Amino acid sequence: MQSVRALPLHRYAKPFLWVLCLLPLAWLTSRTALNQLGANPAEALIRATGDWTLRSLCLVLAVTPLRVFTRTPALARFRRMLGLFVFFYATLHALSYSGFDMGFDFDDIARDIAKRPFILVGFSAFVALSLLALTSFNRAVQWLGARRWKALHKLVYVTAGLGLLHFFWMRAGKNNFAEVWLYGAILGGLLGWRVWHALRSR
Repeated sequence: MQSVRALPLHRYAKPFLWVLCLLPLAWLTSRTALNQLGANPAEALIRATGDWTLRSLCLVLAVTPLRVFTRTPALARFRRMLGLFVFFYATLHALSYSGFDMGFDFDDIARDIAKRPFILVGFSAFVALSLLALTSFNRAVQWLGARRWKALHKLVYVTAGLGLLHFFWMRAGKNNFAEVWLYGAILGGLLGWRVWHALRSR
């Protein structure tokens, strides 16, 4: 089988991708300003930011398979930025829930986390993402050491599972699983590729 040729990356690719990742925020901001979020704007914002968190997570997990398949090592330089956008949209999701839905009443939020399993799972995923974001910089690699840093950043797989479980339980209330299976198939394929590639490399 003929090998895939390496793809050159334009120097403006990173700024272009950065702007592209901000388009969902611009879309949500414009819909909010124009009062186009429907009868329940808080729920619409919570769901939309949650969806974009999952989509961003799928995108960042696709970087390594795409890098290997296209033989383009330079794609790895986008992984940190995309990972931080996952955390960015997860933060907007958490703020939408805690602010618009709970009015920043932290006692009520704590009780809600303890009472509802899908909120607890989502909160756990956000804590894991926070650890990944805080240790995504070069100084963190130097401080932790490469081996410990790599072990810590395998939390992204745990985060993917928790995020999907959070989404599943959230949709279970309305018995609407179509998108859950779609995201499950994408994340399962991406994580399955990693297992296959690791075994193949050994």
